Amino acid sequence: MRGTVVGVLRGGPSREHEVSLASGHAIIANLPKEHFTVRDIYIDKQGVWHERGRVVTPHRALHSVDVVIVGLHGEYGEDGEVQKLLEKSGVPYTGSDSFSSFVAMHKVLSKEKAKQAGLKTPNYYYIEESTPPHHVEQMLRDVVRTYPQPVVVKPTRWGSSVGITMTTGYAPLHTAVTGLLAQGAGGVLVEEYIRGTEATTAVVEDMRGEKLYALPSIEIIPPTSDFFSYQAKYSGDTREICPGRFDKQTHAELERQARLMHDVLGLRHYSRSDFIVTPKGIYYLETNSLPGLAPECLLPKSLDAVGVSFSDFLSHLVALARAGKKR
Repeated sequence: MRGTVVGVLRGGPSREHEVSLASGHAIIANLPKEHFTVRDIYIDKQGVWHERGRVVTPHRALHSVDVVIVGLHGEYGEDGEVQKLLEKSGVPYTGSDSFSSFVAMHKVLSKEKAKQAGLKTPNYYYIEESTPPHHVEQMLRDVVRTYPQPVVVKPTRWGSSVGITMTTGYAPLHTAVTGLLAQGAGGVLVEEYIRGTEATTAVVEDMRGEKLYALPSIEIIPPTSDFFSYQAKYSGDTREICPGRFDKQTHAELERQARLMHDVLGLRHYSRSDFIVTPKGIYYLETNSLPGLAPECLLPKSLDAVGVSFSDFLSHLVALARAGKKR
């Protein structure tokens, strides 16, 4: 593939802009220079594209590349929007297509897919942006009466645990939900809190002779006073054990469920699914169609645990994108 021109998309107009910059930097630094010519395509927080320090149109930036590695996260990058643009351009790109990206990013749609596939997932109430205020208040009263406290409040279309809180009682719950709606979350998931051990499992297509190769599951141990929040993810205070300290049966089931969710969501190339492991079984939380790729992120740690270099992984993604394989 000597001479293949790879455009790396990073930044973007999402709350995960800084995380994306770190992923993009890692991609650019580790793409084998003997095989690829790298184009750094930066998208600022207003959604304006830049290349070589100049403002460019997406069409101009994409015109000179053979393939795109999508290093974006969150809104625009992971919800199918940039994928629509890439599909229109005809340039092959890494990661899932626009429709599957949208479904995976939407926590309610992905949870319903999991339930249809027979997986356990925490019970929830879904509050849309258009829900009348008096209906919101009634739903939140029902939550407080129905679910043991605390409960988990999540924006339905943000990633990296941005905006997720745990609340106890009606007043804090109302504040959390209305606050997210006011910030443009679009919809809010109020979910029962499942006590257990957090785990995450990544899968990669066509690796080591397997159609869908499961990387070792990671056991996540946030700080005592926290869950795996945005702060806990990037503060360095969370312990991440790979492979996780699960028994053989649990490891196998985590791998099965990660493969299953990759399939039922129609994802492509790679993904990472999050779970809670409890004595009553494994609960599915969500799937990341573009998991973080910076060194401190989870997927690179799983690759390292099985001796797959990050450079080889990136080369593999480029090959998958160029082959145009669809699941």
